[in-house]
Amino acid sequence: MQGSEPGSSCGTRAAIEAEAARLLARLNSDPSPQDEAEICAWVEADPSHAVAFARAEAAWEAAERLKSAAAEVTLPPLAQIVSEEQQRRLSRNVMVAAAVAVMLFIVAAIVTVRTFSGVERFQTGIGQIRDIALEDGSTLHLNSDSEAEVRFTDNGRKVRILKGEASFDVARDAERPFDVEARSAVIRAVGTAFNVRMRPSIVELTVTHGTVTVHSGDNVQKRVSAGSGAVIQPRTIALTRLDPKLVGQRTAWREQMVELDGETIEQAAGEFNRYRTAPILIGDTRLSALRIGGRFRISDSREFLSALQLSLPIRAVTGEDGSVMLLYRDEEPAMADNGVGL
Repeated sequence: MQGSEPGSSCGTRAAIEAEAARLLARLNSDPSPQDEAEICAWVEADPSHAVAFARAEAAWEAAERLKSAAAEVTLPPLAQIVSEEQQRRLSRNVMVAAAVAVMLFIVAAIVTVRTFSGVERFQTGIGQIRDIALEDGSTLHLNSDSEAEVRFTDNGRKVRILKGEASFDVARDAERPFDVEARSAVIRAVGTAFNVRMRPSIVELTVTHGTVTVHSGDNVQKRVSAGSGAVIQPRTIALTRLDPKLVGQRTAWREQMVELDGETIEQAAGEFNRYRTAPILIGDTRLSALRIGGRFRISDSREFLSALQLSLPIRAVTGEDGSVMLLYRDEEPAMADNGVGL
């Protein structure tokens, strides 16, 4: 059995405490919303981070109190002699002060941990859509297989999308901007409505009411108004004017619908797979050139599969696990041969 390297745990602890001190200084120097989110994420990542941050905060506050007290203290004459009895009383007072300091540290630690753990987390399973009323009067809508964190303070309202897709109806509050973080992007609103979808390599923003601002990394902040959208990457923000039909298509999930307008079969299957535990699979490359349109209920993909088979040379075969394989239909099969399922 191999032992750990001497001093390695101490080194790790020292590194954590140094990082906590650095982040606390950053928090006390007019941090941006992104700074606050990063600090909060670091504190919540490990219990040792929360403890180190609480210690740093307690030390910071104690230093501030000492500086304030030092400014008010008038030093006694240098030649003043302290008696032995006074020294004993002073020692007792120091011990009491030390005990009080420990209590203050514990309280500070509890307050800090509660502050940074005061984050509400909401999530949905596959096929589930939730409408969540937030404490400020705003509404958070979560699409299937999505997750978001919400943290409100006296100075701001912050939501971080961890995965999936979310839509927001933001209550107006000029004193507290509403910030939504999605990867490197920060979208700020006051009273507006917009949709954010986390795609594999981009963040897709669609504004349906009002105006938001968005920035990502070192990019200049940009304004996006209702009827417009943005494709956001770490180094670029591309603004686009959206056709009303496309806006409706992107937000159709709020009505429990999937809306297709000439998407490829692969794209269409991908949309439905967001709501299915057993996927729809493409089993023939000849299907890639085929496209489909229509409006279908999210909860019933049989309707979509039936439309495919009626309008296109496609045969849908259901597997034992509930997955569906789409094959190219060379000849018209008997209807009984087409197993279609959810």
